[in-house]
Amino acid sequence: MTQPELFALMDKFTAGGLTRLEYEAGGARLVLEKSASGQAVPAAVPASVPTVAAAPESPAGEEGACIKAPLVGTFYVAPQPGAAPFAAPGARLKKGEPVCVLEAMKMINQVPAPCDCEVLAVLAKDGELVGFDTPLFRIREL
Repeated sequence: MTQPELFALMDKFTAGGLTRLEYEAGGARLVLEKSASGQAVPAAVPASVPTVAAAPESPAGEEGACIKAPLVGTFYVAPQPGAAPFAAPGARLKKGEPVCVLEAMKMINQVPAPCDCEVLAVLAKDGELVGFDTPLFRIREL
């Protein structure tokens, strides 16, 4: 699903009478939910503050933990085109420093480092649409 298609689906859901919608395709999963008042509410994360679970597990056989996407959006490694990336492989970050940004519905959300860590690998491509819980970085806790 392309980003414009995703946003169109979200707009139709917000305007429609459904209270919950789950969509899964190509390894990406989207869950939209409305409260009883009809207001759209996130099904898994707060809208105002993206969160990242501390030290989630990596796939079997890989060193380190993964930082996963706290929301659906477009993944960017840098604050603006041409700027240095927040977290390149080998970078050492303090807890709370941004590792990337996710753009969702014209809102830019910084994704913070869950702990003091070293970036081992960037798992998503710059400009790629990522789903909730998509692995973005492989890290080693310091």
